[in-house]
Amino acid sequence: MRLFLSSYRFGAHYDRFAELVGGPGPIAVIPNACDAWPAAWAGAVNSDRAPLRRCGFRPDVVDLRDYIGRTAELERVLRRYPALWVRGGNTFVLRAQFARSGADLVLPALLAEDALAYTGYSAGACLLAPDLHGLEDADDPAEVAPACGIETRWDGLGLVDRPIVPHVDSPGTDPEGHGTRLAARLRAAGTPHWALTDDDAVAVHGDRLEVLTGA
Repeated sequence: MRLFLSSYRFGAHYDRFAELVGGPGPIAVIPNACDAWPAAWAGAVNSDRAPLRRCGFRPDVVDLRDYIGRTAELERVLRRYPALWVRGGNTFVLRAQFARSGADLVLPALLAEDALAYTGYSAGACLLAPDLHGLEDADDPAEVAPACGIETRWDGLGLVDRPIVPHVDSPGTDPEGHGTRLAARLRAAGTPHWALTDDDAVAVHGDRLEVLTGA
């Protein structure tokens, strides 16, 4: 299994990102954490494709809404790509769209056979934790029903063993300090977690896990 989970895009570790995904090439961009914000959706997609293109990648959008009831087709499409890029937004909306499309079943199987690498930032990283409790301070669970038509899911994909808290001490992306406060609560409760600034990332390659910090 290959994972690159960050607070914001590449963080300060583009080289490690590129190593995990096998260098520039085609990459599937999953933007569905933004589905509750239709007016901002296209701009959010373009804001992620631009830095990928500058680094030599060829990003294609894979919209999970196109694969509801077509899970087998989604698996065939994802197998075309050596890597996924799952952007930030609302983690609860992203979780719902993974459930509706069957991506929450397809992805663990593809990662287990090392068919692709998963890269995700903010919501795209938080999704992989065992559960999503605590994120409601930053992401609104009430956006799920109107955007996705199903109830909010509180379980994550469980591909890592602890919560990921993005945007800690990162006023540029979290001016209200949600991440910093959540990390403090988890620390006070003695709950294992990864608290990431926008420079940080968690990299997993097989049995090796690294927390990458600093610039």
